Amino acid sequence: MKPLRLSVRTKLTALYGGAFLIVGLALLIVNYLLVSSTLPDTAAFANGATAGVQFEVAQPYPVDTTTILPTERAQATQLVATSITEYRSGVLSTLLWQSLVALAIAGALAVLLGWLMASRVLRPLHAITSTARKLEAENLDRRIDLDGPDDELKELADTFDGMLDRLAVSFDSQKRFVANASHELRTPLAVQRTLVEVAMADPDASPEVRKLGEHLIHTNERSERMIEGLLVLARSDRGLAARGPVRLDEVVATVIRSASAMAEEAGVTVESRLRPRTVSGDPVLLERLVTNLVHNAITYNRKGGWIHVDVGGDPALVVRNTGPQVPLDAVPALFEPFRRLSGDRTGDSRNAGLGLSIVRSIAKAHGGTAGAEPGGRGGGLVVRVRLP
Repeated sequence: MKPLRLSVRTKLTALYGGAFLIVGLALLIVNYLLVSSTLPDTAAFANGATAGVQFEVAQPYPVDTTTILPTERAQATQLVATSITEYRSGVLSTLLWQSLVALAIAGALAVLLGWLMASRVLRPLHAITSTARKLEAENLDRRIDLDGPDDELKELADTFDGMLDRLAVSFDSQKRFVANASHELRTPLAVQRTLVEVAMADPDASPEVRKLGEHLIHTNERSERMIEGLLVLARSDRGLAARGPVRLDEVVATVIRSASAMAEEAGVTVESRLRPRTVSGDPVLLERLVTNLVHNAITYNRKGGWIHVDVGGDPALVVRNTGPQVPLDAVPALFEPFRRLSGDRTGDSRNAGLGLSIVRSIAKAHGGTAGAEPGGRGGGLVVRVRLP
């Protein structure tokens, strides 16, 4: 059985109401004792009331009427005592019930006021929680900016805002470093490629030199793809500077046409169902998103396999492909940079391991999401991209 989980608001309300009821009950008991002590004592009041009373009794002969018979005095005392007892009981009973009713009404009002007070006290915490839920690595510009007295809650909110400022500076520095490093690495890679190609073009180059040159060019191409991927990743992580309407179905059709030769060489059949779909975003980044998905589906496939690309409403884009079996618990790691599936994808030099990371980053930059799941009996993956 799941334990009952009470909110802080409910706990504070129960605390306020409980404290009020305890204090009210204590005051009720004190008031009851004080009133009880001020009411006349039964025996003392009865004896005092009959002390000076004269009783006239009819007799057949003259008697001294100033003499009170003991029997009549006892009867009078008993009558007065009974009246005083009933009076005391009635007063205390009325006091008790009226006090309990008043305490119950006041307790209900205290609980209501406690609920309202707890809501007001916890309002800054709700603002902090709401801001924290909206924060992401790509969106650290939100702040709480709590107004009000300089108390502990405002100090907490200001501390939270200061932490966000430091995080934003750190993330921006990291993104700028990746972008700058990628730009700086492009030049030496281009120089290396040129030198290798010149050496291979020499007619006197030996077969060993040519073989080494081919290996170096292959390594150089992989480094260039990795750097290009890092640049796209850094750009998409910074968000979109401008948006415009983009026909996603037309972008997908263009990518499929450009990848037809690659699919034919890999022995993979490409199928598509493209319905009109317009999204707001960057056409270059969206084309890169589709390109990464289609190229991954071709690269990590099998001879005689297939790819199916579907453009529609929600999700906006679905790419299915056959290929190696993908364990369910390994799918989330595929969206992390430089992570590949074991087996065919381990140590694979055909890609830099940034394809799905870039897909997820571009989808987030457009306010969407990207997710995947195993393809079932045919193996491979099913990648779904949702865009607003």
